[in-house]
Amino acid sequence: MAASRFRVSFSRILVGLCLLCITLEHKRFVAVGVEEIRVEKDTKDPLTNGSVTSSTAGTSVDGRSRSELCGTDLSFLGPPYGNISASNMVCSPIWNNFVLRYNQRSDNLMTIVLSAVYTTGWVGIGFSRNGMMLGSSAMVGWFNKKEQARIRQFYLQGRHTYQVIANKGELPLNNIPPVVALHGAMIYLAFQAKFEHRLGRQPIILAFGTRYPNHLHLTRHDDKAAVWFDFSQASVTNIDISQRKNHGTLGLLGWGLFLPAGAIVARYLKHKDPLWYYLHAAIQFLGFILGLAAVLLGLQLYQSMNADIPAHRGIGIFVLVLSILQVLAFFLRPNKDSKYRRYWNWYHHWFGRMALFFGSVNIVLGIQYANARDEWKIGYGFLLAITLLVIIVLEALSCLRRRRDDKPNLPPNFQMNQI
Repeated sequence: MAASRFRVSFSRILVGLCLLCITLEHKRFVAVGVEEIRVEKDTKDPLTNGSVTSSTAGTSVDGRSRSELCGTDLSFLGPPYGNISASNMVCSPIWNNFVLRYNQRSDNLMTIVLSAVYTTGWVGIGFSRNGMMLGSSAMVGWFNKKEQARIRQFYLQGRHTYQVIANKGELPLNNIPPVVALHGAMIYLAFQAKFEHRLGRQPIILAFGTRYPNHLHLTRHDDKAAVWFDFSQASVTNIDISQRKNHGTLGLLGWGLFLPAGAIVARYLKHKDPLWYYLHAAIQFLGFILGLAAVLLGLQLYQSMNADIPAHRGIGIFVLVLSILQVLAFFLRPNKDSKYRRYWNWYHHWFGRMALFFGSVNIVLGIQYANARDEWKIGYGFLLAITLLVIIVLEALSCLRRRRDDKPNLPPNFQMNQI
């Protein structure tokens, strides 16, 4: 009786988790490890028209104070960039030694000046829809080996260098030529773009590479960062790239490793009763916890990055619901002699197969949408190949075992001596 009440209580908890995961679609999360920098009006400082009021306020950025980073006279850039007074330019240290200055007019004409410490190679700023490099448009500036200034717009069609296309992109540049200049140890990229609407919270990508571009073929970046920048309030929110990796790792371990392993145990170790049952339940529950964590972190990333990936998000929630139903099946399992046991077996087997199939599909979609490196593709491909190989070997051994067990045991033939 107590066991029955425990099953009912635990089932209610799992149903609540299922409903929670569905309603989380409309909740807002605060990203873990996110630091926000807000630039507010400061009429006392004639240099920058802004002051940093976050936890980094009053400190230096890469060894230099805000005044040193934002206090440079930009007249060396020439008109129109050097003609805009410092009091009309919002200035914000944005990442490492990168500093972003901008002026947004009422007609939506945006003047942007990006500066960073420069030795060799290139420096760039990209505008993205979802914080990812794929599909973004970037302004990149550099000085070649002959010390000739170069600045171009690039369209990031893919993650490979040959898919970064020069003189193409979606930034609405106006007729004023962009400018790149060296001033002291800093490189300055200046350009103007007229947007259809006034820019608000916008994901931008910052990157640099120490190798020179070769005939407008951009070399691979040495480092990059994705941030949300609110041009209406001049605030910066760093996008924690490690959260995406954690989301992918949890999903791959849960739906790519443990849940398939638990299904393999249930199918091919039935002759080890009751060991197979306890192994199956323990492994599946661990896989369910990892999958649940992956979905929750994915929903958090969806809210913090505003990533519009409906297929990946929808399949993830669908697989989680199937997984919750599978865990419920453990507590609602009828006895072997029950007339409902056959229907329970159908439900448990087919819901489990659907969860594994769509879980694998969603892992592939996630790797593709995240524009993941080759290590992720090779790693999951290797894991999938090992899983299929184990299934083939165990299926062959299972067939041999069934043939041996089905072979009739005929009584020995005795010959009677003739009298």
